[in-house]
Amino acid sequence: MNELLDKNLSIVTLFGFVVILTLVEMYFSYVHDKKMYHGRDTLTNVYLMVAAFVVNLGMKTATFFLLDYCYNHYRLFEISNVWVYWIVLILAQDLLYWLLHTTGHYVRLFWAMHVTHHSSEFFNLTTGFRSTVFEPLYRVFFYLPLAFMGFNAFDILFAYLITQIYGNLVHTQTIGKLHPWIEYIFVTPSHHRVHHASNIRYLDKNMGMVLILWDRWFGTFQEELPEEEIHYGLTSQPEDHGAVNIIFHELIALSDDVKKAPGWKNKLKYLFNPPGWNHDGTGKTSKVLQKELRNQS
Repeated sequence: MNELLDKNLSIVTLFGFVVILTLVEMYFSYVHDKKMYHGRDTLTNVYLMVAAFVVNLGMKTATFFLLDYCYNHYRLFEISNVWVYWIVLILAQDLLYWLLHTTGHYVRLFWAMHVTHHSSEFFNLTTGFRSTVFEPLYRVFFYLPLAFMGFNAFDILFAYLITQIYGNLVHTQTIGKLHPWIEYIFVTPSHHRVHHASNIRYLDKNMGMVLILWDRWFGTFQEELPEEEIHYGLTSQPEDHGAVNIIFHELIALSDDVKKAPGWKNKLKYLFNPPGWNHDGTGKTSKVLQKELRNQS
């Protein structure tokens, strides 16, 4: 019980630290006229964070039960050394997050939910609060391997919250590139600015939460280039910037595409192919667009 209380206090303390940093960045932006924040956009970010929190709270019991059940009945081994335990847990959890995040970009059904996080045309610490509202409904299935590996449910959820807070901190324009070895190993603000860009070159890159090594190894890495100004948001922004439309607009578009698709195979392809795919060949995925860009240069 004391260990659980200590973990909760650590989370609250770290979240408070993020809030303080956000207020400092807001002040910095205002004083230096950086225009990194916009009132309505910031309120939308907070609204979406609350919506995601409510969904997450509703799913928390089911998530914990499923992880705990698999840990108690199907774990394959245990790690007794506490240092090795936490190092392996953080590394494995970060790799599985890369898989979850990459799926959210390359499978349209999941993109239709993840797109919420990318819909802001501003990039600041509150952008990290612009949560994928429905992710708690399916995130647990990506983390089940951790329970099979012998990590208990409390520790899995705690590790996720810690790495999530780190992920929030890289949503900033106030920090430039860091030391080369940091940039090589860890996700930095520079890497994550690329991730949130709508520039063709930058689409679907830098999926990691803590380590950028996964992207370097699996071919999804892209350096931030000084000669290419970043434009934040989506390649096609929704006209209605209301929070409800931000959550549902791509789900509605996906539903419309599925309805008009000829045959069940095409309907399934709309669900599971990358965003931009079209049954008549007129659509272009990010990989197609990037190939065309390379051919032009």
